[in-house]
Amino acid sequence: MARNLSYLVVDDDPDVLKAAVMALSAPALSVEAISGPQDLEARAPACDAILLDMNFAVGARDGAEGFEGLARLRAADPALSVVLMTTYGGVSLAVEGLKRGAVDFVLKPWRNEALAQAMRAAAALTAERRAGSPLNLDALERRAIERALALHDGNVSRAAAVLGLTRPALYRRMERHGL
Repeated sequence: MARNLSYLVVDDDPDVLKAAVMALSAPALSVEAISGPQDLEARAPACDAILLDMNFAVGARDGAEGFEGLARLRAADPALSVVLMTTYGGVSLAVEGLKRGAVDFVLKPWRNEALAQAMRAAAALTAERRAGSPLNLDALERRAIERALALHDGNVSRAAAVLGLTRPALYRRMERHGL
């Protein structure tokens, strides 16, 4: 029998926390919400995925606090998948987050189904990592393409640019992966 999944949502805005909990709540799923990045390391082992805001200080827009929290989480549990979120996002911030170990990046306001899908994928990746499943290059490439397409709402030109590919090269890889 499968165990319940557990998500942690971290944001300083109570309305965002409430909206995220509502968007992510489902049977066999536990969603905890906290207002700041304190004690992340202690909470990590009980989570299947974390949705982490990037800015907590008033007026902050550079994502430094989110990157710091991500680094602490990666050090505490390298297998745990973290999805970053922010209102003040751009392609460069998203790419930097992915380079630092986040598995996805969500802009606020989000579409509920897109948020739920990002967290399901993150939880599945955590399960694979914790089970010691080896990731092959094809699986990693497919995930990167899926993330880039999701980040840009299916815009192939923008996804190709983020991935450092030409559009024709991305189309060939999408075809190879059945996307």
